[in-house]
Amino acid sequence: MPLSDIEIARQARLRRITELAHERLGIADEHLVPYGHHKAKLALPYIDTLAGRPDGKLVLVTAISPTPAGEGKTTTSVGLGDALNHIGKKALIALREPSLGPVFGLKGGATGGGHAQVVPMDDINLHFTGDFQAIALAHNLLSACLDNHIHHGNALDIDVRRIAWKRVVDMNDRALRQLTVGLGGPANGFPRQDGFDIVVASEVMAILCLATSLKDLKDRLGRIVVAETRGRRPVTAAELKVHGAMAVLLKDALAPNLVQTMENNLALLHGGPFANIAHGCNSVIATRTALKLGDYVVTEAGFGADLGAEKFIDIKCRKAGLAPAAVVVVATIRALKFHGGVNLPDLGREDLGALERGLANIQRHLHNLREVFGLPCVVSINHFTSDTEAEHALLRERLGGATPVVTARHWAEGGVGAAELAHEVVRACARTSTLKFAYADGDTLWEKVRLVATRTYGAADISASSAVRRQIAALQEAGHGHLPVCIAKTQYSFSTDATLRGAPSGHVVDIREVRLAAGAEFVVMVCGEVMTMPGLPKVPAAEHIDLDEQGQVVGLS
Repeated sequence: MPLSDIEIARQARLRRITELAHERLGIADEHLVPYGHHKAKLALPYIDTLAGRPDGKLVLVTAISPTPAGEGKTTTSVGLGDALNHIGKKALIALREPSLGPVFGLKGGATGGGHAQVVPMDDINLHFTGDFQAIALAHNLLSACLDNHIHHGNALDIDVRRIAWKRVVDMNDRALRQLTVGLGGPANGFPRQDGFDIVVASEVMAILCLATSLKDLKDRLGRIVVAETRGRRPVTAAELKVHGAMAVLLKDALAPNLVQTMENNLALLHGGPFANIAHGCNSVIATRTALKLGDYVVTEAGFGADLGAEKFIDIKCRKAGLAPAAVVVVATIRALKFHGGVNLPDLGREDLGALERGLANIQRHLHNLREVFGLPCVVSINHFTSDTEAEHALLRERLGGATPVVTARHWAEGGVGAAELAHEVVRACARTSTLKFAYADGDTLWEKVRLVATRTYGAADISASSAVRRQIAALQEAGHGHLPVCIAKTQYSFSTDATLRGAPSGHVVDIREVRLAAGAEFVVMVCGEVMTMPGLPKVPAAEHIDLDEQGQVVGLS
């Protein structure tokens, strides 16, 4: 019986993170805050000293539209980082932290897989260094202070019907999507409608990942809009005088976390917004720090390129002044056949016709990355034992040419199994490219959404109810039109219908809800049926996660 990911991870010979950081990066002990032997935070004052160093080359790893068959984007990111070091390059990995929601829900783990993992796998997947708990506490402190202000006289004249700030928890729990708080009489406050989002959808998470310093963090927290007054004036966290306390809860969480791969290469893990409901990237601080410490930095963007990569470029790169030198697009034969119409139980059978049909999905992602965003690409095909040579030959024939297509075996072989991919990425980084955006700062909010939908989703147009159109117009008139848009939609399709595989076109993207994230500095456009509080599947991963008789975690995969 093959070993599980956690069993493979336990075979790794971990080194003390302080020794590894000193040996590989020249970081002295006093610049690290250890969390045990194998995890540490990189002190913010040390990060400030790196400002004068040149930047390395940034490599973005993204993927086709995700399928139940899995694509292995994080596994590829880790394997590519190990492979770049294997071929003699000084490379770091900059990834997001896992959320407990999918760990106990669908995935069961999010640190890579096989022999391409960041470790200690169980620690990282569970409480890690407490960043997500700190984000949840800061978010819910603002929620508590908001209700407390109303309870004690409501001096700001907040309209309880127009409170936009929900509470959060780092767990999938559909029962918390809509609820009523303040029941039980006057001692418990004023009854009102409320609800929970998952932590990764919190604006506080987005702020932590986009902030560039403690001062910037506090300023952004202060700009969070939580409600409107009866006169329709926005009310901010700064007016509730709670942003300073929120910053106190987040001051340690703002420092990026340093861990290692199974091959003892260094990785910065920090932040974790989802790309289907947020902007889907690790923190700006971690990415910038990695670029100062390595010649190559491998980072990833959540879900498919239409979500994660688009937001990475149009939000993170735009705001932080970053520009990828190359993009790796991850796919599998199995996932492409799924997009070609094959159902999950039959994906292990050779089906060249389905594979050919499924190529439409990756071809659109490649078109977007090359033509819309102007970036050189490399296709990485994760190898599965059920793949056939005829299927790989068809891929190379249909996708080859301007875009290299590489079969990678890092899951089974570690960095050496992705050496060819690493060489192709180095060559791609050497090409000259100019980053472009899907829309301009000066475009209206409505036009920004329309351009993303038509240029990257293949949509014919966008739509919204009259109420949502009025909200968008009001935000435009209030001076928020210059902000980027963060489109929340299903990750499973270019459309807002999760069942439409391949590369649907001509559809209309409907904007269901609008949220101003003034602190994060973007406007969230919720489209289709996507939820900012996910639910658990019929058989959640939590049913398989346990402790054995020795007290070790089992069931993470």
